[in-house]
Amino acid sequence: MKRFFLLTIFLAGCAAPPQGPSETAPPPVPEAPPAPKENVAIAGLMESARSDAAAGRLVQAAASLERALRIEPRNPRLWHELARVRLRQGDGAQAANLAARSNSFAGSDAQLRAANQGIIEQARTAR
Repeated sequence: MKRFFLLTIFLAGCAAPPQGPSETAPPPVPEAPPAPKENVAIAGLMESARSDAAAGRLVQAAASLERALRIEPRNPRLWHELARVRLRQGDGAQAANLAARSNSFAGSDAQLRAANQGIIEQARTAR
């Protein structure tokens, strides 16, 4: 009996004291999921393509974008940029096809879908 009593006292000492409503700690804030990491090579090729396109070097811009697409073939922004370059080169049919391909990978990105639709419409009016 004495052992039972000592065991009960020992176990009671191990228990955490009850906390009142004012003593409760706020719930832990969940960590935000990590942002997707952008491929450094893709970012460099995209920047190179944009600067080439701005300078009028459309062939070099297209080559950079095609190289980037070999690395990330499901990247809708790359397909969109290549569609813009092809449209500036006067190849409306290919620009429309590339914009449609970009839409197939765009998911719920409404802004990119609208930009692609603009390319498709420009290509149709240019015909």
